[in-house]
Amino acid sequence: MAGATEGIADKYPQSVLYDKPVQVTQHVYSAIGATAPPTYENAGHNNNLSFIVTGDGVIVVNAGANVALSRALHEEIKTITDQPVKLVINENGQGHAMLGNKYWTDQGIDVLAHVDAAQAFEDNSFQAVESMKRYARENGDDTEAALPTITFEDEYIIDMGDLHIEVLHLGPAHSAGDISVWIAQEGIVIAGDIAFHERMPPIFSDTCTSCWMETWESAFETLGATYVIPGHGHPTTMDVVRAGTYDYLAYLRGKIAAHLEDGGSLDDAYYVDQSPYANLDTFEELATKNAGVVYTEMEFE
Repeated sequence: MAGATEGIADKYPQSVLYDKPVQVTQHVYSAIGATAPPTYENAGHNNNLSFIVTGDGVIVVNAGANVALSRALHEEIKTITDQPVKLVINENGQGHAMLGNKYWTDQGIDVLAHVDAAQAFEDNSFQAVESMKRYARENGDDTEAALPTITFEDEYIIDMGDLHIEVLHLGPAHSAGDISVWIAQEGIVIAGDIAFHERMPPIFSDTCTSCWMETWESAFETLGATYVIPGHGHPTTMDVVRAGTYDYLAYLRGKIAAHLEDGGSLDDAYYVDQSPYANLDTFEELATKNAGVVYTEMEFE
């Protein structure tokens, strides 16, 4: 499996996509994004843009961070199949999942998301668009916020072509309305941001890390997936994403718990030892921030 990509500005220069889609299983493809923060060079393609070729239409998972990325992904889909795109799924309410929605809704294609993700995007869409346009420049042209057209709460079942597909909200995880797309007959889960690989998971101020771990143990890992397309990083196995996600959360919570037990302050919490995870991309950007957020979360648990 190819390694992490934070140091490579663009792996597919002839396209605004960071990298060309690869086939992961018989029906599932993914354009693997950079494991770096969003930049002009990667056009905001720093998450995974996947699609499922069902035999009777294509389902896209993630609209991308702007219309340019949605359009580029669609062009790649057309080189693989003549089947039309029939549905787009947003993995959460973040810009890299939803800002490309307008490209698809302008073509009359429905966009599906969890109700909490739709609300989060609606609340933050202006800031998300403006932030994206600052780094994406001309690649952000024509991008306007477009909300999902279909929302759900627990699960949304799709029977299309040869596939039975379950879109699942398994519980609280990285951000509001995180979902995973489970295709049992191929043993693959398009995990969304419940799972990270090759880059450090960012922990937001409203992330409940203990809840995330509970969701992982009780609902995500018990799917028994053979293949995992994480929200960020290359497709891999459940054991590998556990090491980079669940085990990291457990490690950081353990370090913060010991720090609190010793009467440590927030100022010192930023510098708890996270060196076992220094090999992950975005470590420099996220490690201290994550420690501070987890300290605030655990201080009154």
